[in-house]
Amino acid sequence: MKAGLLLEDGSFFPGIAAGARTTILGECVFHTSHQGYQEILSDPSYHKQIMIFSAPMIGNQGFSKEDFESSRLWAAGAVMREIRDSAQWRRQKSLDETLKEFSIPALSGVDTRRLVLKLREKGNLWGVLSTETGDVKKLQKFFRKNLSMEGQSLTADVSTKNAYEWTEGSNALLTEAIGRWVPEAKGFKSVVVLDFGVKHQILRYLKDSGFEKITVLPASTKASEILSYKADAVFLSNGPGDPAADSKIIEEVKALHGKVPLFGICLGHQILALSLGIQTFKLKFGHHAANHPVMNSLRDRVEISSQNHNFAVPHEAMKGLEYTHINLNDQTVEGFRQKDLRIFGIQYHPESSPGPLDSVSVFQDFQRGAIEWK
Repeated sequence: MKAGLLLEDGSFFPGIAAGARTTILGECVFHTSHQGYQEILSDPSYHKQIMIFSAPMIGNQGFSKEDFESSRLWAAGAVMREIRDSAQWRRQKSLDETLKEFSIPALSGVDTRRLVLKLREKGNLWGVLSTETGDVKKLQKFFRKNLSMEGQSLTADVSTKNAYEWTEGSNALLTEAIGRWVPEAKGFKSVVVLDFGVKHQILRYLKDSGFEKITVLPASTKASEILSYKADAVFLSNGPGDPAADSKIIEEVKALHGKVPLFGICLGHQILALSLGIQTFKLKFGHHAANHPVMNSLRDRVEISSQNHNFAVPHEAMKGLEYTHINLNDQTVEGFRQKDLRIFGIQYHPESSPGPLDSVSVFQDFQRGAIEWK
C-alpha cells in the first residue's frame, strides 16, 4: 500500500504501511537507542510525536505487557527501516498487532539514515504520516500554520484523572540486575507522585527503594491537597509538552517550596526550575537516546544515561542553586539542587527503560532522605 511521511519543509519519505490505517500529524523526533522500542512507544512523554528509530531493525522482540511504561501506546506514529517479528520467549504480541490495537500508524522501508540526518541538520520538524495514501498533495492539507511544541501544555492529556496507590515493584529480571535494595530504616516512608505522564518503571523503583506508601495524584492537584496527604516527600514525574506552558502547575509547585522535599525527573526537573524563576528553552533536536554521558559532580564520576527531552534548563546564576550534572555531549544542564529548599532535579532518566542503570541508585538516595546529597 502506498504510504509515506511528508515533512513541513516539503521532504517526502515513502514507506510501507504498518500498524493502523490512518493519517496523523506530529512532531518528528529520532531515537538512537538500539533497544527498548516497547518502552519508548508507551512512554507518555512522546505524546503527539512521531518516533523515528535509527536502529535498522525494530520489532524483533514483539511486545510483552511487562514492557509497557503506561496503560497504552502514546507515540503518534513510528517510522523504521525494517520491521520484524520473532518467537522471542517473552513475546505476547507482535509490534504490528500492538500498533493496530492502539490505532498507531507506522512506516517501514524508510530511509531512516537520511531522515535522521535531516532532523539533525534542521532540528525537529513536524510531519504528516499516512498509511492510507502516498499522495503528497493530499498530505499537504493536514498541515496548519505555526506548528510548534512550544507553548503546548500536554500534561492534562496523559495524567491520571483520579488519585491511586501504587504497590508494584520491579519484575524479576530488573530486580536481579540492580540487586536487592535495603531501605533505610529512618528514611522516607511515603511519597506523593505528581503524575505529568509518569512511567511505570519510575513507580516500581520508588517501591523497590523502600517507600511503603506511594500515592499518585493528577497533575492539576493543588498544593494544599498535596500537603494534606502528609507525605514525607513529593516526586514530580516526566511528561510531554512545553513545561513553561504549565503555569498553574508551576505556581502550585512553588507553593510547596520549603514545606516538603521535592524531587523531579525530566519534565518534573524543568518545572522545578521554572518554579525557582529559571526559564527553560527548546533544544534544536532534543535528546532521545540511551547513551548520553553525564558528569555527576556529586559523585565525581561519569554516568551513561537514558534521555528523552526536547526542552532544557539553562545555566543561570542564582543564590543557593548548584548545578550538579552536566551533559558531556553539549554541556546542557542535567541536574541541580537547592539545598535550603530541599529541591533536587535531574533531566535524564535514571530508571532507564530503555537504557543503562548507572544512575538507578538515585531512587534509594531519595528514599534515604539524601536530598542534600552529603
